[in-house]
Amino acid sequence: MSLAIVHSRALLGIDAPPVTVEVHLSNGLPGFSIVGLPEAAVKESKERVRSALLNSRFDYPMRRITVNMAPADLPKEGGRYDLAIALGILCASGQLEQQQLDGLEVIGELALSGALRAVPGALPCAMQARRDGRALLLPKACADEAALLPDIEVLGAEHLLQACAHLLGQQRLAATPRPPLNLAPAGPDLADVRGQYQAKRALEVAAAGGHSLLMSGPPGTGKTMLASRLPGLLPPLTPQEQLEVVSIRSVARQTSASLDAQRPFRQPHHTVSGVALVGGGSTPRPGEISLANHGVLFLDELPEFDRRVLEVLREPMESGQICISRASAQVTFPAQFQLIAAMNPCPCGYHGDASGRCRCTPDQIKRYQGRISGPLLDRLDLQIEVTPLSEQELVAASSTAENSASVRRRVEQARQRQLQRRGKLNHRLSGQELEQDCALDQDNQQLMQQALSRLGLSARAYHRVLRVARTLADLEGVTDIDRTHLLQSLSYRRQDRREG
Repeated sequence: MSLAIVHSRALLGIDAPPVTVEVHLSNGLPGFSIVGLPEAAVKESKERVRSALLNSRFDYPMRRITVNMAPADLPKEGGRYDLAIALGILCASGQLEQQQLDGLEVIGELALSGALRAVPGALPCAMQARRDGRALLLPKACADEAALLPDIEVLGAEHLLQACAHLLGQQRLAATPRPPLNLAPAGPDLADVRGQYQAKRALEVAAAGGHSLLMSGPPGTGKTMLASRLPGLLPPLTPQEQLEVVSIRSVARQTSASLDAQRPFRQPHHTVSGVALVGGGSTPRPGEISLANHGVLFLDELPEFDRRVLEVLREPMESGQICISRASAQVTFPAQFQLIAAMNPCPCGYHGDASGRCRCTPDQIKRYQGRISGPLLDRLDLQIEVTPLSEQELVAASSTAENSASVRRRVEQARQRQLQRRGKLNHRLSGQELEQDCALDQDNQQLMQQALSRLGLSARAYHRVLRVARTLADLEGVTDIDRTHLLQSLSYRRQDRREG
């Protein structure tokens, strides 16, 4: 048979659209042509495939070889089609049978020796292959990643010869077992932080409702310590969230062949570019906000970030995803991250400190704080000041502070109440849902009217006050929001009253 068909997968964002590799041998001058919108690395596969077949002692057909990758309008990139092309040539030349490739999808890059090298996106390919009811043949180096998905046969080969021996029935490949769940510790404990009870309370509220948090205070007050302990307060990832997190890491070529129960924590430097933060490039790749999906994105020294870079966070914070449009394709990456930010109150960092060390002028303070736009501040649910510890608190013997495990139990209970009520966390509540879940009596309505007038809160900030108040009520296990919850929620809007 001079025509062979092999099923493979492309990579588009975190999706893996199907690609049908058609190989045809015809008479004429020997040649090798690849069509179907291949980019440079795909065109170069003909040299890798030819050398791999010859070095593996297969007969290389001295005929005209035409490889078509359908659909023709889908861009193809990388060396992920090498193995499919090689098997297609062997099948079209009669060294393999077409039925041996039925019910199988193939991805993998070939070395000149015939060895198989790992390719990104193995887990997304496995997800789609399982949906279509096919097994997946791929390099052994990324077989563990694909095997993270249950109920699919994953066949890992180290060499082209092993793949062919399996197809010919000479030496069958064993299905790759599913790797165990990684139950690594959640990180540093909240009990390590001395004092800062208000900040710890705000951190607990942020964890319970999935709220964003901005901490402002002088250097050395523990802002970074507090932020690094937030993942330890969050419940473990659900099985579906685990797969989504690993899929994004796989596409970004940061794969670990294990399922992590803990949520991701990303801390990019303030020199990060907009593309690195939200994703992009000529071939779209996920950025930091997607790598922090279902986890925490921590931006330390917030005013030091380029203002244009920070502005790109506004839409993903609302929608939970980022859509990247290019001439060839439009890719959507999930971005359900929890933003935690820290900043100094002024350029020197000591504005408002009792020591009086700050010598910044009001104009300098205004310009420094003005690096963060009002619309971005408006989207931050909790905004608190972290004050320095007193000398007595700093030098006193370590006291028995509440640890992360006990706080996490309260957070899990509060989240369970939210999921039972709406199927989502409070920071995702819509306007109509807020009216139903955060109904206020006449006295509380009057209180909020006064707060709106005095603080100059926008409609968005008002809704965020209600969401935080709803979370405070859930932490206490009560149904209705009372005056105490509203006042405490309003106290978390300190940046709305910042100087200058």
